[in-house]
Amino acid sequence: MRDRRVALAWAAFVVVASVSCVLVLTRDDRLSDLHIYYGALSDLHAGRPLYEYRAPNGGPFTYPPFAALVLGPITAVSEGVLQGVWLVATCAAVVVIAGLVGVALNIRRSRRPLVVAVAAMVLMLSAPVQSNLRFGQVSIFIVLLALLDGMGVVPPRLRGVLVGVAAAIKLTPLLFVAYFLVTGRYRDAGRAVATFVACAGLAAVVLPGESWTYWTEAVRQTSRIGNLASLGNQSVHGMLLRIGVDEATLPVLWAALVAVICGVALLRARQLAARDRPGHAAVLVGCATVAASPVSWTHHQVWPVLAAMLLVGASGIAQRVAGAGLLAAMVVSLGAVLGPVSTRPGVQFLFENARTVGVCLLCLAGFGGVAVATARSDRRPAAGRAWLRVGVTGAVALAFFAVQPLPAGADPTFKAYALGDVVNPRYFFVCRGSAECAAYATDAPVTFGTRAERTKVRVNGVVSARVARLAYYSAPGGAPREIPLLAAYPGTRTFSFRSASMAQGRLVAYDADGQPVASYDDELAAALETATR
Repeated sequence: MRDRRVALAWAAFVVVASVSCVLVLTRDDRLSDLHIYYGALSDLHAGRPLYEYRAPNGGPFTYPPFAALVLGPITAVSEGVLQGVWLVATCAAVVVIAGLVGVALNIRRSRRPLVVAVAAMVLMLSAPVQSNLRFGQVSIFIVLLALLDGMGVVPPRLRGVLVGVAAAIKLTPLLFVAYFLVTGRYRDAGRAVATFVACAGLAAVVLPGESWTYWTEAVRQTSRIGNLASLGNQSVHGMLLRIGVDEATLPVLWAALVAVICGVALLRARQLAARDRPGHAAVLVGCATVAASPVSWTHHQVWPVLAAMLLVGASGIAQRVAGAGLLAAMVVSLGAVLGPVSTRPGVQFLFENARTVGVCLLCLAGFGGVAVATARSDRRPAAGRAWLRVGVTGAVALAFFAVQPLPAGADPTFKAYALGDVVNPRYFFVCRGSAECAAYATDAPVTFGTRAERTKVRVNGVVSARVARLAYYSAPGGAPREIPLLAAYPGTRTFSFRSASMAQGRLVAYDADGQPVASYDDELAAALETATR
């Protein structure tokens, strides 16, 4: 019976992996990041600067020059062949990582094959792995290298080398050097640093110009990677940007939070390693890299999926519930799925930043609950009382966010539309054309209408001649969002923007002297109520 279940689980994994790969290959933008690697390296081999390359979608090459050496051979085959090989390699990496999860759970050998198969299928269904498949990303391989080294699976004389190589391709695994130091693995830390320096030095010899450009310029230009305030960036830095923290305060606050998160995570990891839980310790450090990095796109977030599975495999009810919650956040987008039930802006913000919040809580709680639960199993409360505690804690947390307004300036769905968007009737719906917009306008400085959708509200209208500037405040005390006034039709100016919620919103019109001439808050709420009926 057990063998049959294992076979069925692996069959399910093969089906999910095959369907996922086929769906990726049917997309017009399939493996777009792999296309960037391929195009950038083709340019490099042709003598053009690596960091000046731009793909058709505008994407640049963002990795250190050593990554170009490692990825260099991919141009030896056609891009179509490369895509197939890359997808197969990604699926193979998922299987190996699932095997390491089975080792980390420290379960009976007879149960391990089934656990590994289920872990592989869950990994394949998760958003981070799907994102790795879709974009053709290297992140899954970076996780594999760091996990093998962090768990001490490689031979003793080679420990630290894989972390050094991984860090030379992508800098975030350097946190594992600190982990080696706090756990007394000084030789491993030395080998990791020496390997990193050797790889960077090799790249400097082979690609001196690109190395100079990267280490003096490109490494600091995080904006090259994309809009860091978008919901896809589920790092602490990304969440602070969405909260609307002042630009002067942001670096200090971010550095302080990262120091606390990484410091606590490393101390907990040391405890876990001392309790013979190297897998849990390595995954915890990996989660800290996701929280601490300025940029943590979905494909970077494989570590929290591993943490969620280890929590689900723990012995305590609280750990299993926490793991199930984190796993749910890593498989689906809670902001999109639960948007219709998030009636309060604070709850919506929690759902949209669930991955960031979950990873931070995991790092601060230390993930040590697994070890603590094992050590205190004789004093563990009865199952009924444990479920009651979990339920009360969850209800209190949700209630806390329910009474919060949308954090000042925090509106990740906000977007103001430009002149090129006027042709879209979904964005500009109150009037179309000079005569219709002139008839729609009133004597008021601003005349607008609203339209409610699942996770956002759209506002579209026209302004009078005395309005020189229009700004939207998503919450009291938040920074203003400028709304472009568009001369789409002769004689009238129109505007359109979207926002997560109008519950705390205020639209303000200013004259040429910068003085407010009209403010709309209750009117927005009333218009929204009418739109949602």
